[in-house]
Amino acid sequence: MELTFHTATPAERLYTTRQSTQIGGQTGSIGHLRADMGEDGKGFFTKWQSHRGDMDTEEFHQELESVLNALVGDGQYGGFLKSRDAMRDFCQGHPESGFNDGFAFGFRADTAQYAYLIRLQPYKGEENLFIYCYRRDWLDSHMKQAEKGIRFITPHYEEKFRVADGDSVRIRCPDGRQLDRVCRYIDECHVEVGTGWDNLYHICQFAEMMERNGNSVIPLRSSLPAVCYGKTQEKRAIVMFERGFDGYRSASYVTKGRTSQKLVDELNGELGVSKAQVAAMLAGAMRGWATPAADPKNYDEQGQPIKARNRDRGDAR
Repeated sequence: MELTFHTATPAERLYTTRQSTQIGGQTGSIGHLRADMGEDGKGFFTKWQSHRGDMDTEEFHQELESVLNALVGDGQYGGFLKSRDAMRDFCQGHPESGFNDGFAFGFRADTAQYAYLIRLQPYKGEENLFIYCYRRDWLDSHMKQAEKGIRFITPHYEEKFRVADGDSVRIRCPDGRQLDRVCRYIDECHVEVGTGWDNLYHICQFAEMMERNGNSVIPLRSSLPAVCYGKTQEKRAIVMFERGFDGYRSASYVTKGRTSQKLVDELNGELGVSKAQVAAMLAGAMRGWATPAADPKNYDEQGQPIKARNRDRGDAR
């Protein structure tokens, strides 16, 4: 058995939890294994849950057993299933795999036919291991389609914006309520908004429902920080921008001989916020979060808008 192993990408981390019926069907979700390592951290107590019987075969379970043995005993994969201490050390050695505020760590192992999406939680009192098992070709095909992003449109099929699979939108209601909902890609014309049995929509159906209820929808892109700092053009005062909120809040800081721009750059640097993100946050807060200018991918490293390349003329020689 040939096994490849790597840190899960942000997109792959979405598949380290139980999927909906729609996504599970498209990705060939076979089942998942849960395990904890007991009070002393040296046990391995597992529980298997099947998702679809036609794929949950004896041949598959033989391979799953081989994968587990490799992750326990093969040094090239870190041996992180030997104990909870080994799992903790492995996760600390791969900080780039952390998500959910560092509570979980994601990895992916592949064989020729199957993909194993792994979530580790190396803490006493928690279930320490989750392995979600998929048909590799089905999962990769679905993820490739999901790279297109989720379209949000008007009832007349005019595209308003797109969000990445797994990002959220904010629904603004006439009574002042704001509802944040995670969105999952199903196909070009269908989306899951939030959780629950009735969360599957045709994108036009969702647009019509929002218009009928007087709601508006804005993207909450994960590529944007929760907050950043900037300054007003008219007074050059330092202000704070919050993702998904219009306008800005005052932020009282003493420059101590620095220019206001220098202080803004230092504050954003401490937060790990890039200049492209700052430019996008400013555009979102002042011009609307659905505008393309509120997406950091449309700026260069210096926070300057990226000009669209002119298309080659058909008669170009």
